[in-house]
Amino acid sequence: MNHPYTFDPLPEPVVASGEFCFAAVGLDHGHIYGMTDGLRGAGATVTWVFDRDAAKAAEFAKRYPTARVAAYEQEILDDPDVRLVATAAIASERAPIGLRAIEAGKDAFVDKAPLTSFDQLEAAREATARTGRKYAVYYGERLHTESAILAGQLIEQGAIGRALQVASFGPHRVGTGRPDWFYDPAQYGGILCDIGSHNFDQILSYTGASDGRIVSSTVANYAHADTPGLQDFGDAHVVLDNGTSGYVRVDWFTPDGLDVFGDGRTIILGTDGYLELRKYTDIGTDNGGGQVLLVNNDGQYRFNANGMTGFPYFGQLIRDCLDRTENAMTQAHAFKAAELSLQAQALAEVLTP
Repeated sequence: MNHPYTFDPLPEPVVASGEFCFAAVGLDHGHIYGMTDGLRGAGATVTWVFDRDAAKAAEFAKRYPTARVAAYEQEILDDPDVRLVATAAIASERAPIGLRAIEAGKDAFVDKAPLTSFDQLEAAREATARTGRKYAVYYGERLHTESAILAGQLIEQGAIGRALQVASFGPHRVGTGRPDWFYDPAQYGGILCDIGSHNFDQILSYTGASDGRIVSSTVANYAHADTPGLQDFGDAHVVLDNGTSGYVRVDWFTPDGLDVFGDGRTIILGTDGYLELRKYTDIGTDNGGGQVLLVNNDGQYRFNANGMTGFPYFGQLIRDCLDRTENAMTQAHAFKAAELSLQAQALAEVLTP
């Protein structure tokens, strides 16, 4: 396919084996494996794992033989060789774990949603400002998805002019065997806080905004009366500080006929064109996910992003931790995406079927 765009070279490991050691604490969400794989792919070494469920910790250590199973969390915090603590614990427990890591002189890397209350947000902001430590967030739907990374590179090259509006959709499948905390909003934070944090990260990133306000938001439990704590639908409209806007829709209504967990899509409107990301599937074709569609004044283009970008965030995060820089993601951005998701959740009108 002929196109006028050039893309960044694939990232390579940024440290040698043993040069950057990290630990995994809290394995309640499977994202811990994506977080670990991303860091290891950039050269980091996982040396410890701890979970209250010994079987989960043993399974993790079997997959990553360099990780020793800790008897308790403090054993990890006391190890001076551990530079970063990664956690995908129950959402409401991520901030406490991250803050304990920071107070122990380490950087924290937490799964989304990175926190579930304004008190946790205030505490994390205070701790990072006071210590200079990082509270990094795994917004995986942008950072660990090549179509999303490719879209960012196209926007930087002016492929659609100035980005004006981002509409980001995050459908998921409930599935079976979910733990109890999945149905407790006090633990998962609500659907706009939980899944929606991915989408607010994308909106801020693609528009280049640094702040915003929630114009409206709604949540509902339309079809899961047997689990009243589950919010199976949420949406929000945000206006940003640079005059752009965003729309978020998240839900738990992926039909059984789809062969992936959700048809996640993002549509980015610009002054000179638009982008559509078909992240996980391209329905009715054999293309699979990772598709980026671009239409602008020069023509129509389709990119299969798989294998084109890799995942530069993880190497950048490692170097940021070693060099005390802020290239992977600014702390302000990480917190602002979380803050907007908390505000959308708090302001949401509850719709009734």
